[in-house]
Amino acid sequence: MLFIGGLVIAVAVEEVNLHKRIAMGIILLLGTQTNMLLLGLMLPTWFLSMWISNTAATSMMLPIIVAVVDQLREMDAPHKKAGKDNLSFEDDHVTPENKYEDQMTRDEVVLTENESHTDDNTMNEKQLIRIGKGLALGVAYGANIGGVATLTGTAPNLILQGQANSLYRSRKEGADSGITFANWMGFGVPLSVLMLFLAWVWLQIYCLRDRCCSRMTATQKSRVKMAMRKEYDKLGPLSFQEVVVIVLFGILVLLWLFRDIPDVGGWRFLFSDDPTSGPYVRDSSAAILIAVLLFILPSNIPRVFCCRRYKDNGDIDYPEYKPILNWQSTVQKIPWGVIILLGGGFALADGSSVSGLSQWVGCQLRVFRHLKSWAMNLILCLIVAGATEITSNTATATLLMPIMAELAINIGEHPLYLMTSAAISCSFAFMLPVATPPNAIVFSTGYLRISDMALAGLVMNLMAVTCLTLAINTWGVPLFGLDTIPDIFKTSAANSTSCDGVMDAMTDLPSFTSTTSSTTL
Repeated sequence: MLFIGGLVIAVAVEEVNLHKRIAMGIILLLGTQTNMLLLGLMLPTWFLSMWISNTAATSMMLPIIVAVVDQLREMDAPHKKAGKDNLSFEDDHVTPENKYEDQMTRDEVVLTENESHTDDNTMNEKQLIRIGKGLALGVAYGANIGGVATLTGTAPNLILQGQANSLYRSRKEGADSGITFANWMGFGVPLSVLMLFLAWVWLQIYCLRDRCCSRMTATQKSRVKMAMRKEYDKLGPLSFQEVVVIVLFGILVLLWLFRDIPDVGGWRFLFSDDPTSGPYVRDSSAAILIAVLLFILPSNIPRVFCCRRYKDNGDIDYPEYKPILNWQSTVQKIPWGVIILLGGGFALADGSSVSGLSQWVGCQLRVFRHLKSWAMNLILCLIVAGATEITSNTATATLLMPIMAELAINIGEHPLYLMTSAAISCSFAFMLPVATPPNAIVFSTGYLRISDMALAGLVMNLMAVTCLTLAINTWGVPLFGLDTIPDIFKTSAANSTSCDGVMDAMTDLPSFTSTTSSTTL
């Protein structure tokens, strides 16, 4: 229900074009220098992918990438100079349709009087392609990294929370894993900021190189800025429905953050908890509340709050009531297949746990118990990050969560220590176009080859896993209480010989046929 509520809110953000306004505003704010353009594309993609789908955030930025590169290509075209010599601006009748093109041309004439067309900053086609690669990879990386920051940012995070809660309740009725939207943001936001900064630096080294710190000429800055301003002005002034969505979004974040603050309390304690099922209200309660309001609140200012309008016959002209969202359009935009995949994943994980398969696999992985915990965590994260390049991150997280839980219990570690690391590693799909939808979308621009994405992604994977290992062993420890194993798991951790019994039971089986395998799974 948390995932469904988050999807409905994401649809509302897209429906009112609020995501485009945020993206274009950030780009205009950061300026038009090449490396700042890269950051300007990465930041809004990173922020929006926390709240809306990574696919939607990437798709929105795709035309902006193409527009920026096209503007850089056009202003370096040889025919531009020949055309400028014959320009005349005696006609003052400028139509709204060509005012941007006219203004850009006027700026070029004034600015190029003091500039040489053989300036060192002039870009050739090879440099433009390299800049296009950097911008495309920056958007894909921003989308993948942003999903790590919030609990609803990507499916593996929700799978972790759901399976962790199930694991706790299987050991003690009414128990809860303690993973909330607030403490997840406390862990995920610093981690994603660190990874975003490293990705920005790495892409400057890999793609921009000599142009990462070089300044554009005044003509280049003018062309790019005017193109971005044109796209922003197309959105028009801030509308009533955008304001409503912003207010509701802010209320939702506050409800998530202050629902249950560790050692402080929160608004959930206004309701009596159910001793058998845990907290009476969860993060999903706030998400569904805001989602329902989006189907009720109007998209236009109610006439009662503004001047009345009258028909020709003198009757009051009441405007047609239109909510911000309607079910007909919303149902088309919600990815129901992903929701079914999540539900099927929970069933698969429960079957693996009940049948003993996850315990058996966890026992097989006891070879890592001789390593230090951080080294074991690092190796497992590298394995998961490599596997998720060719498999669905949702399916990978679903299969790994019960296995990581059993492995952690068998070696005497907190279950969340390995489960959290494995879940986040499922989002580190930076190397291949098929690894994740954002990669496939930016690959369609034509600026990238598979070898480009693989080489840049390999370094990005290593940096991301290193950052995750640092985070889970530092500020992740107090946030999730990883330094203390819960009492409900201490009995299993102390009885490490249970794996021997599992191995003996598997050895005593007469045969392990394909029928037995499919039944167990």
